[in-house]
Amino acid sequence: MVSVAIDGPAGAGKSTIAKRVSAELGFIYVDTGAMYRAVGAACLEKGVDIHDKEAVIALLPDISIDIVFRDGEQRVILNGRDVSEEIRMEKVSMTASVVSAIPQVRAFLLELQRNFARNYNVIMDGRDIGTVVLPNAEVKIFLTASAESRAERRTRQLEEKGVHADYDTVLRDIIERDHQDMNRETAPLKAADDACIIDTTELNLEQSVQKIIDTIKEKL
Repeated sequence: MVSVAIDGPAGAGKSTIAKRVSAELGFIYVDTGAMYRAVGAACLEKGVDIHDKEAVIALLPDISIDIVFRDGEQRVILNGRDVSEEIRMEKVSMTASVVSAIPQVRAFLLELQRNFARNYNVIMDGRDIGTVVLPNAEVKIFLTASAESRAERRTRQLEEKGVHADYDTVLRDIIERDHQDMNRETAPLKAADDACIIDTTELNLEQSVQKIIDTIKEKL
């Protein structure tokens, strides 16, 4: 099996680009961030204080997360309920960043993530795929873009879904998310030593997708 790890900060377009690339190459796309969002959504649903580490850990045995593919699209099932759209809300995104810093949460999801790589050719995106989850991935890519560019894209994405979004608020959230992700003790966001760094600030979606495909083909 061939594994492609795509890491990068929030709003870099990892999910959108990885979906397109996986479809082009015939790989299975695995969005690990969605799994952390599902844990965050479970905490919100149960009223658990995400800053209370022990309370979050205590909730884990009651969380069941399944990843299914329908018409080639990944759907996230939390305790039997499809939460694929719900977990894209900004409040869930910030919650996910907090709970993902808890080592027990990462361990809880790690085996599920690695199991996909054992059984399929995968393109897996997240924050620590190349450094922790799949350190032996055949291709490692660190996808980034300026905070301002990421905020513009995220705001536009939310507006297209009918969700009102304020650019300044989104930018502030992205900067805060970057700080949290890069400074957490467990598996901080960083590029693997052997990762290809790709900055998409000046690239549109089509150019970004082609750049990733070219990089993968070069490595394989």
